[in-house]
Amino acid sequence: MKLNLRQIEVFRAVMITGTIRGASELLFVSQPAVSRLLSHMEQRIGFPLFQRIRGRLHATLEARKLFHEVENVYEGVQRVSDMARDLFEHQEGILNLVASPSIGQMLMPAAMTEYRRDHAQVKLTFQYLTHLPLTERLLKRQADLGVTILPLHHPNLELEQIGATRMVCIFPRGHALAESATLNASDLLPYPLIAYERNSPFGQMVHGWFEAQGHTAKAVVEVGSPQNACALVQAGAGIALVDEYSARSCQAAVSWRDR
Repeated sequence: MKLNLRQIEVFRAVMITGTIRGASELLFVSQPAVSRLLSHMEQRIGFPLFQRIRGRLHATLEARKLFHEVENVYEGVQRVSDMARDLFEHQEGILNLVASPSIGQMLMPAAMTEYRRDHAQVKLTFQYLTHLPLTERLLKRQADLGVTILPLHHPNLELEQIGATRMVCIFPRGHALAESATLNASDLLPYPLIAYERNSPFGQMVHGWFEAQGHTAKAVVEVGSPQNACALVQAGAGIALVDEYSARSCQAAVSWRDR
């Protein structure tokens, strides 16, 4: 069984408006045409999509499940329409960028501004995302280029290292750790640690650093990103290990030392 786009469009309109009349007004067609197409669709798929009770349409469980997939289709169609419009308005191209939050808050704004000076007619789109959503966006070709603080290991992605940074320990200003130029894992044990889920990329780095020195990282709070860790350190919840870019983004309220 196959459904054509017109039938799907009518079904979606009825689901959104809740009535044949509303669907006809939304699609600028007659009510009999909507009823006919909806009936043909139900005959083709072999089960009812709506219960007609006292002149009103009530979606069946099957219709609600089908509507979820239809919305996914329409999101794809909308992306195609948006791209076609953008290509018309920006003849020199569109560059879709994603970055990890650490890079996205510090380096990307400056890099994009510099790029725009020489490519004023190119449209840029930009979002910063955590590790897994960023990878997914690239794999689905919804982004052209990603810049991330951590490497992405995937056979369908090309990776090029363009720089390096350090992991540093951050803590509130005036903290006892500020007296040391460099820190070991044992130096951090007396203080409440804000860390990351063990299986996350940052979590593996932090826990691996402690374990390499014969200690276990015991977090009082687990967070999803260095930015979350910075916010908690600023609030006085503890200390944290973050990348240097994240530390610089919150340097007004915290200090840091090399681990």
